[in-house]
Amino acid sequence: MLKLNNIEVSYLNVIRVLHGVSFQVEDGSIVALLGANGAGKSTTLRTIQGILSPKKGTILLDGEALEKLPPHKIVERGISQSPEGRLIFPRMTVQENLEMGAYSRKDKTGIAKDFEWVFNLFPRLKERIDQKGGTLSGGEQQMLAIGRAMMAHPRIMLLDEPSMGLAPILVEQIFTTIVELNKQGTTILLVEQNARMALSISNRGYVLQTGEIILHDTSARLKEDPMVQKSYLGAN
Repeated sequence: MLKLNNIEVSYLNVIRVLHGVSFQVEDGSIVALLGANGAGKSTTLRTIQGILSPKKGTILLDGEALEKLPPHKIVERGISQSPEGRLIFPRMTVQENLEMGAYSRKDKTGIAKDFEWVFNLFPRLKERIDQKGGTLSGGEQQMLAIGRAMMAHPRIMLLDEPSMGLAPILVEQIFTTIVELNKQGTTILLVEQNARMALSISNRGYVLQTGEIILHDTSARLKEDPMVQKSYLGAN
């Protein structure tokens, strides 16, 4: 469904961050992208979304090249993102934030259905519909960031560190919601520091280190890999 081939990305045309990154995301799957801080995970998602432009390589969605399209065109093709740090609009209400997620859409009936889709997965957002985004708790803001991405009605959702800064009980809730979202038909590319949780819900995983994919396998096999256990799962 989504395929990256030999992607290279540099900041300021000098600092090379991604060094020939290649991987694919199968339709209907959850794929985990693991790595330490600074490995290039968020850069990879921003490049897929068109926020950054690769110096080399191709990004294909069902065989169609995306790497030269602007971000709003990529959203229209069916890829949306819940970014690291949530980046909701703090002075807008919950409803206005969700409407921003559907900015490129003209199908009013479909948008109304997707509001209900979001509220079914996140009932708390419906309770807070007129509340300013900046006054929500951290967990509620993460729900809103995911809900805003849902409102684009994506085929693929890019989730960047959805559990960051959340209490354990909220982490469980967010991951349960990601699984449910996937069951309802949305393909997920998940960047997540909590490798144990990410591998527990994903089908396949890729390990990114200093801008290169150094390991990939099914998530079940990665959980048993000694390097993954030592580096990301806390094993001795």
